[in-house]
Amino acid sequence: MTDNSLSPSAREAALTALADKEVDVLVVGGGVVGAGCALDAVTRGLSVGLVEARDFASGTSSRSSKLIHGGLRYLEMLDFGLVHEALRERGLLLQRLAPHLVRPVPFLYPLKHRVWERLYAGTGVQLYDFMATTKSGLPRHRNLTRRGALRVAPALKKDALVGALQYYDAQVDDARHTMFLARTAAAYGAHVASRARVVGFLREGERVTGARVHDLEHDRTYEIRAQQVVNATGVWTDDTQALVGERGQFHVRASKGIHLVVPRDRIQSTTGLIMRTPTSVLFVIPWGRHWIVGTTDTDWELDKAHPAASSTDIDYLLAQVNEHLATPLSRSDVQGVYAGLRPLLSGESESTSQLSREHTVGSPVPGLVVVAGGKYTTYRVMARDAVDAAVHGLGRSVPRSCTERVPLLGAEGYTALWNRRRVLAAESGLHVARIEHLLGRYGSLVSEVLDLIRADPALGEPLEGATDYLRAEIAYAAAAEGARHLEDVLTRRTRVSIETFDRGAAAAAPAAELMGAVLGWSKEQRDREAEHYRLRVEAERASQEQPDDETADAARLGAPEIVPLQTA
Repeated sequence: MTDNSLSPSAREAALTALADKEVDVLVVGGGVVGAGCALDAVTRGLSVGLVEARDFASGTSSRSSKLIHGGLRYLEMLDFGLVHEALRERGLLLQRLAPHLVRPVPFLYPLKHRVWERLYAGTGVQLYDFMATTKSGLPRHRNLTRRGALRVAPALKKDALVGALQYYDAQVDDARHTMFLARTAAAYGAHVASRARVVGFLREGERVTGARVHDLEHDRTYEIRAQQVVNATGVWTDDTQALVGERGQFHVRASKGIHLVVPRDRIQSTTGLIMRTPTSVLFVIPWGRHWIVGTTDTDWELDKAHPAASSTDIDYLLAQVNEHLATPLSRSDVQGVYAGLRPLLSGESESTSQLSREHTVGSPVPGLVVVAGGKYTTYRVMARDAVDAAVHGLGRSVPRSCTERVPLLGAEGYTALWNRRRVLAAESGLHVARIEHLLGRYGSLVSEVLDLIRADPALGEPLEGATDYLRAEIAYAAAAEGARHLEDVLTRRTRVSIETFDRGAAAAAPAAELMGAVLGWSKEQRDREAEHYRLRVEAERASQEQPDDETADAARLGAPEIVPLQTA
């Protein structure tokens, strides 16, 4: 394996290498599927490039419900194949591929009807357990009386349930997991670059032979040649296809889902909650010292880069969750809000909640593979299928996918280090709670973060304005995790933007100083980064006071990109 970092110098080397020599596969899109494609292809022995227009996971892959799950509600739709596939992937992630990033989480499903609902829902959950097989590593579901349910979730209204079921799923920090995928691909030899936007495709007659890529950091354009190009751009699939001049074989519709983040003490419960709503399901998901409450499901046809949550969206979620809570939540309890877009395979007239979560792979023209649809949990299967199609286009013998046996960086040795966490705490001088926090974010790469603190003890101090994180984590994000701008660190490498009431405003200047020391920023650049972040927070807050999507979108677009997405 090569250097495992996404350092600034590694980015430069990647773009230079891609411009210099044709690769077997060029993947466009640095979300979970694109990063998964790069890892799948490079571990088959192919030469690979991965380019992303903004930051890794900056679209859908940082704005999900952060669940790794089979999708219990898909059983009701009799979509057994999708559920079985997702549960298998859940087991792989928990036990082999990313145990440092994916962890079990219990959910309570309140029952409102005495006999038939327990039988109906219980049969579904029992099937869910059965389909996961005995190797899932998670406890099986259990039936609870009303008293038992209120013991684990005192926050629930007593008259809102007659009993409950409790079952287990898993959760992940989606943005960090996606970044780890890209970083692992780079460690196996993929040339990986963020802030590198595809502005056109290269053609030889009918065939796609590569892409023109604009380096947004240095305003340079490269021609990257590839035998096969994979379009893994999620909700941007149709836009990317338009650059080829082809309508494509299928279309992707964007469905907006918003989530609220509230402090942990606002909902008294030792378990996550899942409840029915008139249109979908509502999750209350434990998230460190917080809860994530979501989600909505509405059509979105406005700006894809910055989907906005309106006041109506927020009020809807609060009304839905308050139907179940003895002490209702108010707007003042909302610490953070984020909105994401699901890439749904589009029919002609279905409502978004009925569109498929299955994925599809196509090759509309020679040299180009398109992968779209799916759900976060099944990213590895989507990537495998897309690379299979690319391999078919290569016309030569290539090994089969092996990613079900390729742990991500940080996975190997994680369990042993977790068992040694008190020793690590004593050696580093950090509290054991800090070590647990670091292990859950870096796994066995924690040693690299601790080395930074050893060299500069000031980095072992909490970040001003966001004390759940250490100063070393900001420096490390810039040095090794591909963070190019302050927004990358405060919204994706960490979750400061949704975990503090000021949305990270107080942490912006200190974090910019730490990043600037690594990236060589001038004082002007540090100030500019902090000011841009402040404007971003203001625009998001303003959008969340607007009554509808159109006005919310207009308010959110009040903050420009830190580096404009220019065309070449």
